[in-house]
Amino acid sequence: MKFHLPFTLRSASFLFLFQSFLTAQAQEHKPYLPSVYPDRLTLGWQDNPETSQSVNWRTDSTITNSVGMIAEADPSPEVATKANTVPATTQAVRLDGTTKLYHTVHFKNLKPATKYNYRVGNGTYWTEWFQFTTASDSPVPFSFIYFGDAQNDIRSLWSRAIRGAYSTMPKAAFMIHAGDLITTSNADWQWGEWFEAGGWINGMVPTLATPGNHEYFKDDDEQRKVSRHWRPSFVLPENGPEKLKETAYYIDYQGTRFVSLDSQGALLDSTVLDQQADWLVKVLTNNPNRWTVVTHHHPIYSTKSGRDNQEWRDKMEPLYKKYGVDLVLQGHDHTYGRGLNMPLGKSRKYPDGPVYVVSVSGPKMYDIGLQDWMDRAASNTQLYQIVSIDGGKLAYQSFTVTGELYDSFELAKNSKGKNQLTDRSPSLKPERLDLPTEYQKRFKPEQLEEYNRKYKEYKARKNQ
Repeated sequence: MKFHLPFTLRSASFLFLFQSFLTAQAQEHKPYLPSVYPDRLTLGWQDNPETSQSVNWRTDSTITNSVGMIAEADPSPEVATKANTVPATTQAVRLDGTTKLYHTVHFKNLKPATKYNYRVGNGTYWTEWFQFTTASDSPVPFSFIYFGDAQNDIRSLWSRAIRGAYSTMPKAAFMIHAGDLITTSNADWQWGEWFEAGGWINGMVPTLATPGNHEYFKDDDEQRKVSRHWRPSFVLPENGPEKLKETAYYIDYQGTRFVSLDSQGALLDSTVLDQQADWLVKVLTNNPNRWTVVTHHHPIYSTKSGRDNQEWRDKMEPLYKKYGVDLVLQGHDHTYGRGLNMPLGKSRKYPDGPVYVVSVSGPKMYDIGLQDWMDRAASNTQLYQIVSIDGGKLAYQSFTVTGELYDSFELAKNSKGKNQLTDRSPSLKPERLDLPTEYQKRFKPEQLEEYNRKYKEYKARKNQ
């Protein structure tokens, strides 16, 4: 016997299923709509970090007048009565068919090495009170956090990277992101996930971000441009080349010069590559700092054969060596590698150029190539890095997102500016070099054979 649902009931069932589908889609890609309350709060700088701090945030289109309030930190709850009010600037940004407002306040004339309370809002709708500490005006010790690509499954899996990093180093001076923070340049829900993952951490620890290839898109005029979210979302130094505002820049922090380079912009346009190289020469020539750290997305040396950025390397590496860059922090390859460009068999104790690092903080993984330049490697592993600088010593540590120390080295700089490298990794647990399950399944026998050959060569070199 067959039972037939009445038409109205069948229609209701279809409608229920359709609504369930839409709900599932909405849950999969949370809309992250703005409201009258500030969200997507980020700390940054456009001026001297010793005497200034900038804050960026978003609201809906009804909040047209915004301000920041700031006071020296005090354990008393009477914070608001002691705070000064500073007007913010506001810009309207049209994204996904709706207008959002982004606001920026620059706190200036601050005291060095001083803790401040601040909040932002419009007088009615406020954030909570946050705290930050200005940089010292002398080269006292400090630490910072470095992340490789976040890119995919940001809310569900990258969140443990940024939260684990903060738990490991809550007093970090700032966070460096080496590109591909998201995977689809202008997808608001992905940026929403990125800001949700960092949450209040972004309001306590300043962000220094550099764009990757996934931050670029082809505009209506067929020109490749950085994401429409980039400049509204971050407040970064504007001291770079004219075409690369807030994507290439530098900042000095307690005796170290940090330089962000826009490798994607350079690889898309050779004139931008040349312009950026000329600018870098000026930045490195007039550099009074003891240490120099450079970050960009595309590696000078890849962790995998076939992913080579020769044009970028040929232009930039000679400058790194000539002007004494100490450390280069990169992303793009979704594996981990740390090492030097030195001939095999030559002592690595006295580097003749920078230490290169490629790392990944998100869950998207590639197969690793185990190249000759690499002294420590990792496959299928989410990581974050803590770098600490104390006078003539730079200490580097890489941690898995479960909190295990995975890689460690130190650079000691002598009075002539020459570095001595001490590799601490041999005393750590064995390297994680198994291929991701996806690659084990899809690799052809000859590809697996090639990987095993490279693996044996790499282990033999390490055991020499």
